[in-house]
Amino acid sequence: MSDSATSDLFSYLKEKSGRISEVRSEDEKTISKQGATSTTEEAAEDTPKGGDDSRAENEADGAADASDTAEATDLAFDDPLVGEKLRDASAEKRNAAPFGIIELDDEGTVQFFNRYESELSGVDPEKALGQNYFNELAPCSNNRIFYGRFREGIASGEMDEHFTYTFTYKMRPTLVDVHLYRDDAGRNWIMVRKR
Repeated sequence: MSDSATSDLFSYLKEKSGRISEVRSEDEKTISKQGATSTTEEAAEDTPKGGDDSRAENEADGAADASDTAEATDLAFDDPLVGEKLRDASAEKRNAAPFGIIELDDEGTVQFFNRYESELSGVDPEKALGQNYFNELAPCSNNRIFYGRFREGIASGEMDEHFTYTFTYKMRPTLVDVHLYRDDAGRNWIMVRKR
């Protein structure tokens, strides 16, 4: 394939990815609004008609539930600050994230591999630790589109790249959104979300 054809294909995929993200964002907003309405209606039905003490207890329980939910959804793939939040997030919180999270050192050696990524790739998190991501775990990513961007980010000391990619190693072709990020402390993150 010629460079111009590759460039045209990449531009087309990037444009299509942007349109899909817009549709997904609108769908998430609609679902969120519907969920909030249902939750409010269910809460009103479940509220006991008792005195002030039972109402105060229910409000306290609701506040605790809301706090737990907010903490569980603190890491969102589309959040512009997610890369910085990963640095301070516990391993438990990173493992609960609804997208893949991989931490790499500057040479590409895996320092952290979360459950979502394990389920997506079929690689046990413990076996992933200490392996080179681009050569041993996902050699299909050892190319200029993926590894090239990673190396450029390491060389410049800054990395915040979003792109669509297809993983093919040890699995059927799987289309994903990828976010490469280097945080302010110099830690490198790969975030992956299946499309």
